Amino acid sequence: MPIYEYELCSGDCRICKKGFSLNRPVDAPPLEKCPLCRQPVRKLISTFSTPKISKPLSVSQAKNAGFKVYKKIGTGEYERE
Repeated sequence: MPIYEYELCSGDCRICKKGFSLNRPVDAPPLEKCPLCRQPVRKLISTFSTPKISKPLSVSQAKNAGFKVYKKIGTGEYERE
């Protein structure tokens, strides 16, 4: 389930004035009011994490991971290693 971040559109609530985040299913209807103070809220655009690859995999690491490794032997021709 993704985490959605929200902020108050207007009003002042000491509990949620700095915003809040909720785990919600993707197919859930959009949240229009704060579950605590019932004031209007808007969804924020949040950051997301992406995997970082520090270095390319070696041939032996690719084979150990279950991939088929091919070597280029000519134009458009490959041979399995």
